[in-house]
Amino acid sequence: MSTLEALPLTPVGSCCTPVTENVLSAEDAEAMAIAFKALGDPTRLRLLSIVAAASGEEACVCDLTEPVGLSQPTVSHHLKILMDAGYLTRSKRGTWAYYKLVPGSLDRVAALLATATA
Repeated sequence: MSTLEALPLTPVGSCCTPVTENVLSAEDAEAMAIAFKALGDPTRLRLLSIVAAASGEEACVCDLTEPVGLSQPTVSHHLKILMDAGYLTRSKRGTWAYYKLVPGSLDRVAALLATATA
């Protein structure tokens, strides 16, 4: 028996989901692009993980510069991108800003991935 004879035959179209079945809407594609662009930088990923792991689940910008080895203005720039993408919130206390992970924000990215690959 040849190798070809041993392979089971599957009717055309029955093995794969058509590409057009789960097409992203323009709005979903835009949301995914913003979310992934914000996470597409190693410094922003580190900052997000530091804030998420911080005691009280929030971190002062003054505590975020040393771990990533960048100046305060550069760290603030990265944090603003994470805020604009919906991952962090900010509260001011005196001259310092404190950042907190938005509940469910990482779940949103996971759901977008699941939708895109479903």
